[in-house]
Amino acid sequence: MDDKTRKGIVAYLLITFGLAWTLWEIPLRLGMSASSPLFQLAALPGAFAPAVAAVVVRKWVTREGFADAGLRLNLHRWPYYLVAWLLPLPVTATIVGLAAALGVSQPDFSLLRAIGTMMPEGASLPSALPPGLFFIVPIQVSIIALVATPVLWGEEFGWRGYLQVRLFRQRPLLAAIASGLIWGVWHYPINLRGYNYPGQPILGLIVFPVGTTLLSIIFGWLRLKTGSVWAASLAHAATNAIGMALTTLLFMGGPNWIMVSYLGVLAWMPLGALCAWIALSGQLEERDSSLRSE
Repeated sequence: MDDKTRKGIVAYLLITFGLAWTLWEIPLRLGMSASSPLFQLAALPGAFAPAVAAVVVRKWVTREGFADAGLRLNLHRWPYYLVAWLLPLPVTATIVGLAAALGVSQPDFSLLRAIGTMMPEGASLPSALPPGLFFIVPIQVSIIALVATPVLWGEEFGWRGYLQVRLFRQRPLLAAIASGLIWGVWHYPINLRGYNYPGQPILGLIVFPVGTTLLSIIFGWLRLKTGSVWAASLAHAATNAIGMALTTLLFMGGPNWIMVSYLGVLAWMPLGALCAWIALSGQLEERDSSLRSE
C-alpha cells in the first residue's frame, strides 16, 4: 500500500467514524431511544457519513477523482441486481426453517406478536389482521427496498465504492473481511444502545460484525461483478427493508432474537454458504474489473 492510499484510508476512516458517531450521539444525548422508530429517521444523516468521507477524500485528500467509484448502473448485468434484490427472501426462509427445526423460536405468521411488541403501551391489539396479509408483506418490503436504494448508497459509496477496493488490493477476500469488521464496529455506538439487539447489546457487539463481514463479502462480489456500487446499494437496501423487516415481523416479541434476526446467528448458515462459494470459487479474484467505471 503506497503512502497516498494509506493517507486516503486514514482520512476516510476518521471522517466516517467521527461524523457518523457525532450525528448519532446528538439525538441519543437528547434522550431519544435507539429502539424508537423516530431514531431511524434521526440516524439517517449519519448513514451518509461514508459517502461524504469518500467524496472528500477522492476530491481533496488524494485527488484521485471518481473514475473507479462504480457510479454507472450497468444494468446489462441485471442477474446480479436480481440476486442483490431478492437474496433476503431465501435467507429469511432458511432462518425460519432453522429456528423451527432447532426449537430456537417459533415464527408468528399472524404477525400479531410483533405488532403488539411495537405498539405503544395501552394501545389495543387487533384480534386478527386481514387474511393473506403475510403474503402481501414480502411484495411491499421488496418495493420499499428499491425505493430505499439511494439512501443506502450513502453507506455503500463509502464502504464498497472506496474502502473495500483500497484495502489489501492483492487479497480481495481479506479486504472484504477487514471492511466488514470495520463496518460492524462503526455501528457500535448505536448497537450499545440496543439498536439492533434490544436487551442483548453486549453480545450483539460480537454477533453483528460477523454478519457485516459476511455481507461485506457478498456486497463486494456484487460490486465486482456489476462494476457498479449501485448493486451493493440495492443489496444493502434489501437487507434492511426485506431481511430485517421480515425477521422482525416473524420473530420480534419471541425468544432468542439475537439468534433469529437477519443479522443473527442462524443467518450465518445461508449467508456463510454463499460466502464460501464466492471465496472458494475465486469469485473475488477479478480485482481489476472492480476498479473500472463501466
